[in-house]
Amino acid sequence: MGVEGNKLETGVAHIRPGEGRRSMWVMGERVTCKITSEQTSGAYSLFEIATRPGEGPPPHVQHWEDEYFYVLEGEYEFLDGGRTVRVGVGSLIHVPRGNLHTHKNVGEGPGRMLVSQTPGGAHERYFEELAENPAASFVFKDSFDVETVSAIATRYGIEILSPRSE
Repeated sequence: MGVEGNKLETGVAHIRPGEGRRSMWVMGERVTCKITSEQTSGAYSLFEIATRPGEGPPPHVQHWEDEYFYVLEGEYEFLDGGRTVRVGVGSLIHVPRGNLHTHKNVGEGPGRMLVSQTPGGAHERYFEELAENPAASFVFKDSFDVETVSAIATRYGIEILSPRSE
């Protein structure tokens, strides 16, 4: 059984720690694509998200996919609809499509999560387009270009409601 890149000849993927298909900065978080929708025949995408303290995306609704968050490190606060819940290592949050949600690292150090969308694909392209668009980036900034981010998000079935208020 040989290995070609990270993919075994049998079709089984092996992604080592610290590796992934692509890493990029998106909305104050380091996003590493671990498994793409191409590798799962569109079933899902899986990302490792590293979040600096105080960071996280604005409140949004995903209309095309369900999303799952598994906390690996740190402490997060999740807005799910009208309620806020604080979670730590080992917590799993499931957000069905159509639900308002966001997250924020409320710990003192970096946080890390595995984040999956089902079906896969749209969110991968959304992250890539945001990462390539300077007007959509707000790493180390207090705000971002709401119109640009909303326009990009709409193309991928995501509705951005407003910037996160601190």
